[in-house]
Amino acid sequence: MKRLQRWLLRCDFERWLAFGYKSDNTSRQITMGYLGYAILGTVLLLLPFSHNGDIAFIDHLFNAVSALSTTGLATADIATDYTFFGQLVILLLIQVGGVGYMTISSFVLLGITHHLSEQHSKVFASQFSFPTGMEQTTMVRNIVRFVFWIELAGVLLLFPYFWWIGEENPFWSALFHSISAFCTAGFSIYSEGMVHFQNDIYVNIVILVLSYMGAMGFIVMTDVLRLCRNKGHKITFTTRVILVITLGLTVFGTLHIFFLEPTVQAYDTGQRLMLSIFQSVSAITTVGFNTIDVGQMSRVSFFVIAVLMYIGASPSGTGGGMKSTTLSAIYAFTKHKLSMRRQISICGNAIPKYRIDQAFAVLAFYSFVLLTGIYLIGLFEANSVDFLSIVFEAASALGTVGLSTGILSSVTLGSKCTLIVLMFVGRVGVITIGHLFFARAKGSKTQKSDIVV
Repeated sequence: MKRLQRWLLRCDFERWLAFGYKSDNTSRQITMGYLGYAILGTVLLLLPFSHNGDIAFIDHLFNAVSALSTTGLATADIATDYTFFGQLVILLLIQVGGVGYMTISSFVLLGITHHLSEQHSKVFASQFSFPTGMEQTTMVRNIVRFVFWIELAGVLLLFPYFWWIGEENPFWSALFHSISAFCTAGFSIYSEGMVHFQNDIYVNIVILVLSYMGAMGFIVMTDVLRLCRNKGHKITFTTRVILVITLGLTVFGTLHIFFLEPTVQAYDTGQRLMLSIFQSVSAITTVGFNTIDVGQMSRVSFFVIAVLMYIGASPSGTGGGMKSTTLSAIYAFTKHKLSMRRQISICGNAIPKYRIDQAFAVLAFYSFVLLTGIYLIGLFEANSVDFLSIVFEAASALGTVGLSTGILSSVTLGSKCTLIVLMFVGRVGVITIGHLFFARAKGSKTQKSDIVV
């Protein structure tokens, strides 16, 4: 075993995990790593035993990036157009994308070499926020254990039930949907997706719980578990902010759909409430499952869901979007300016200036990327697609949500390429992409400007 460890260290095993690429620039390392896995996934889906019939290269690439980014948008029917092997490839991409390839690679390295190099630790730290005082090795192991046990619990809850109601391949269905829900991917091996279980309260609840736990993230769930074990434990301010914003947005989305969305008014009160909660949670956690036809919803509901997708889930979770903590920092700054207070704070808790700066950087660049995507798709589709549907698809792609109005089967090659880029940016992160493009080279000089702002 020691010989194997020494050999792996000599051959630079870390470089293998990033497909031969290694850079001191953490943003470039993360981006190239995800790009490598996207290419590998596409190649595997191109294999003749991965799919049924003729599927264009761009569609394989689209679905591979969608799985890796845990988005859930698809230009092919995962249930019928891909074989078991193809579905397995998609599931593995979902797992890598959901947990993060740096987390998985760090866990593998720890298992084999029992340590992380300085460069690997630097890249991991730049991608994942973790509590002060917690060692990276402990964090990596705890994240993987957390993911394993939650996904296993999902399988144990779904498999017996699927077997009891007579679902085909109940274990594979339970495993696929447990991982897809926890990683907030929204992929399904049923052609109609979660509409297949529209009236099944049990499956709806299990999927919702898995989605919430994935979107909340490891840090929040650890905080809540500590509170359950120790009544004297006080949850952190960050956890409180995430819980309040997530719950508030969920209630808002649920109430809107329940009372004002025409497509659910024909259902009885109980089922209408379940449909409303599910669709609201699906948007805010960015899981992307749907139990009703999103394309038939009213335009104002399109807007509401697009806003929920834009805000998205929480940091350190598997979901996408701008993040709830970014919204809280912007709210604190706005309240500070309007009330002319000296200290930027929420509920008596001071918000550091660098957090405010980061929040506005995320807001600006995230909005810029989204608007650029909307503009490009609008050009490619001209007058063939409703503009609000374009906005919805772009927000879903960048937020790595996966909800769709049903236009993907008819969009042009240019629109598919644009959506691929949006999904990839959404998974890698706008901050990482921003650093990649805008980081100032060392030694570059700046001079004062008389620009008025």
